[in-house]
Amino acid sequence: MRGGSLVARCMLIGVFGATPSWAGDPFEIEVYDGTSNAVWVPGIELHLNSWATGNRRDYEAPEAPLHGQIHATLEPSLGITPFWELGGYLQAAWRTEDGVVDWAGVKLRSKLVTPESFHPNWRFGVNLEISYLPSAYDHDRWGSEVRPILAWHNPRWLFALNPILDQPLAGADAKYGPSFDPATKIAVTVGPVALGVEYYATLGPLGAILPWSRQEQQIFEAVGLLAVPHLELNLGLGEGLTADSAGVVFKTIVGWEFEREEIPAPRAPSRAR
Repeated sequence: MRGGSLVARCMLIGVFGATPSWAGDPFEIEVYDGTSNAVWVPGIELHLNSWATGNRRDYEAPEAPLHGQIHATLEPSLGITPFWELGGYLQAAWRTEDGVVDWAGVKLRSKLVTPESFHPNWRFGVNLEISYLPSAYDHDRWGSEVRPILAWHNPRWLFALNPILDQPLAGADAKYGPSFDPATKIAVTVGPVALGVEYYATLGPLGAILPWSRQEQQIFEAVGLLAVPHLELNLGLGEGLTADSAGVVFKTIVGWEFEREEIPAPRAPSRAR
């Protein structure tokens, strides 16, 4: 059958190491927790990720090796309704191995989440994303992401899960279907900071999960600053657990959520005395 032959081809790819090579998003290393900007309130984040020693997987030209890259991603966002937020990513890369500083693509996203009134502890949502990257950073160029969001929180603890499906929209990999890229986070509030552990993986196409050695598996120890209103500061150190993701990755997220200015209601005209 045609469907069976497709699965068989994916399994052969995983076992014998032929192209395509499956990879998660190295520009945005973050677990979504189901929060969003307030209505008509903008936000901005800067993601800085260094793959100085992490990820030594071989890549075929024109795609550049991830090892040695430093990424900067600017992410503006805007709350549209209590449950809908729009955002985008403007990406740049410095390839330290060959000294190239490069534009690395653009992404647009639409995030839908349960409003704050839904439940005091549970948050659910989904983030929908479309992307275009130069061939040096994604040999398929066009891609999409469906990121379900499940989170539970209270004043002390946060548990968040993103079972991500990453689907190429063009190129050689599109026919293999979505890749499964789960991500999860556990954090505890300790005074003015949140201490957490984050996990990111790329397991390969849903129909043929890759062998362990070819999967990307990373654990991050992270700390987030909570003491400054409107400021987001998150620092993380990640270690690869498999041959294809071995090494150390540093990540930083700096963000600011603007406060909406309340426009005072016009005063009623005073009556003549």
